[in-house]
Amino acid sequence: MAYYVTTAISYVNSVPHLGHAYEAIMADVLARNQRARGADVFFLTGTDEHGEPVADAALAAGVTPKELADANAARFIALGEPLELSNDFFVRTTDEGHSVRVKEILQRVYDAGHVYLGTYEGWFCPRCADFKTEAETGPGNTCLIHGIDLSRESEQNYFFRLSAFQGRLEALFEERPDFVLPRHAYNEAASFLAGGLTDVSLTRKTLTWGVGVPWDEGHVFYVWFDALLNYVTALGYAREGEDLTDRYWPADFHVIGKDILKFHAIYWPALLMAAELEVPRHILVHGFLLGPDGEKMSKSLGNVLDPFAVIEEFGADVLRHYLFREVTAGQDGPVSLAGVRTRFETELANEYGNLAGRTLNMLTRYSEGSVPAVPLDPELRAALTGLAARVDELLDRAELSTALDEIWQQVRRLNRYVEEHAPWRLARDETRSPELAQVLASLAEGLRVVTVALHPYMPVKTALLLDALGRPDLGDREFAAEGWGGPVGELAPLFPK
Repeated sequence: MAYYVTTAISYVNSVPHLGHAYEAIMADVLARNQRARGADVFFLTGTDEHGEPVADAALAAGVTPKELADANAARFIALGEPLELSNDFFVRTTDEGHSVRVKEILQRVYDAGHVYLGTYEGWFCPRCADFKTEAETGPGNTCLIHGIDLSRESEQNYFFRLSAFQGRLEALFEERPDFVLPRHAYNEAASFLAGGLTDVSLTRKTLTWGVGVPWDEGHVFYVWFDALLNYVTALGYAREGEDLTDRYWPADFHVIGKDILKFHAIYWPALLMAAELEVPRHILVHGFLLGPDGEKMSKSLGNVLDPFAVIEEFGADVLRHYLFREVTAGQDGPVSLAGVRTRFETELANEYGNLAGRTLNMLTRYSEGSVPAVPLDPELRAALTGLAARVDELLDRAELSTALDEIWQQVRRLNRYVEEHAPWRLARDETRSPELAQVLASLAEGLRVVTVALHPYMPVKTALLLDALGRPDLGDREFAAEGWGGPVGELAPLFPK
């Protein structure tokens, strides 16, 4: 089974921040879960390097747009290692392979009669690189997203006949109520669609920093259409000499921020329809990470949580766990360094880390460092059987926080199991050695099962623990009927205080 997940590509007019990390980790969790299930996964991320915002930022910095793009793209690429991302390719829209395929696809759209020359006049936001409708314009002709003044612009462009796809998009939304997730994002996109679609600029004549239009050299493609096509174009050149499009398209999930919903839920499927390509299966929309005061994170407000600082102090797994425990996937939510520390202490150190340490120590002390090969506790087995299936079902609906909570309930169940059965008391009575063996074997298997389930969220620490248990196979996801009878190794505290 093929599975394709993407992030939105990050604009290179600035450097990476926590929002970029959050989105990439979200896609990574989905990709890792599918790999554990045996899927043939392709995970794409990358950078959006054309358009007016990049050209303006480069001018302000006294460098060329390409120099700025190269410098900042390198920073986004470098984000992958500390975040433990498992992406299969990193697309840059300045790649020759991307540009060639953009021209091919949009020439096809042009040849099919979905493009015409006209003049556009309207309010334009240079930060969004977007002409704004009346509903998207704030008081005093300002951008509702960035709060900056909009400029009144008029230029001759080639237009994409977006309005011609009104009916087909309405049918898409009616037939596939999970096309956009979560539901409130679907409702927002459907509301925009219900307001009626107007044709949109496909090209810009006043810019040179972009992909050139093959049928008119005086224009470049509007950055959004260039950028949106990356999800298809990357598959054509990600592996040298091989076109992966038929293997992976359509995408299973595009993971995006809520501020670019219109482009992905309306413009993008219409463009695919015009190019006679299938639309993606799902668009997953996440909210904003907020400061502790509930304000959107901003350097000027001084409420930014630096992902690199968190990783330096606690490690990537702690950040990855924290984001989905603290913020419900799909919603806005406040984050803070104090919150990271609290989750670290109460959940990672005291609950999961303590469970791992106690289990391995008791196996060493009471079972000669080996998991007893005995039938497992049927009550615990009943509680943990089906955990993988429940997690898979939730992640297939992109409910990442709910899935993590499902796993965490079982972490707590295992901690209660230790207290309820008290292996240290059983060890004092030789007549109860069969009971002790069953408790230890059941505890070891329970720990293994929850650790495999946690691996997409915390790939580093879980791999260490599975190696210590002698069971590194991520594909073995169900609770067994009998202990595996193998030795366990030593393990330093997973989350030392």
